[in-house]
Amino acid sequence: MQNDSFRSIILLMNDKDEELIEKYKNGENNALQILINRYTSHIYNYSLRFVGDFNAPDIVQEVFIKVWKNLKKFNEKKSSFKTWLFVIARNTIIDFLRKKKMKTFREFDNEEEAFEETLADEAILPSEAMEKLEDEKRLNELLEKMPIEYREVLILYYQEEMTFKEIGETLGKPLNTVKSYHHRAVLKLREEIAPNYYS
Repeated sequence: MQNDSFRSIILLMNDKDEELIEKYKNGENNALQILINRYTSHIYNYSLRFVGDFNAPDIVQEVFIKVWKNLKKFNEKKSSFKTWLFVIARNTIIDFLRKKKMKTFREFDNEEEAFEETLADEAILPSEAMEKLEDEKRLNELLEKMPIEYREVLILYYQEEMTFKEIGETLGKPLNTVKSYHHRAVLKLREEIAPNYYS
């Protein structure tokens, strides 16, 4: 019996998110555990950037409790599981910051975010700058200097490899706003990491 359960888990590990969700909805409880295992480090690393290493485990636990309570209502036609998961994580972090009266997310909902189409491609940092970002301590110091919205976009784009469209869905922001945040964030990083490169 134990071997059968182990074999079932091994087989599930190769399934896509949507397949795991469907199996979980049909009574395969191991499918949820696979999803949790698959994304725990992602949610931890994302939370770490905003609440610190002491509070991040609590955020992760709360996020996956919410996933467990709501997964059977998940609608894959509205978003991918990853986007849905990060929306839950983001909302959980915002609630935490508000309760703790820590630095919170600024509200841009009523502002027009100008995106300049003619700006140079915002996606690329020079290779030497990217090498410096591999230093975890240095990266944390740089991210701490960022407005929290810029930090979110950088983390989701580079760390989680989300598209700008997926980031917009996660943050509830228009595509051009996300691109604008990203462009400004990259400019700030360039100034901090390689000021002589652009002078």
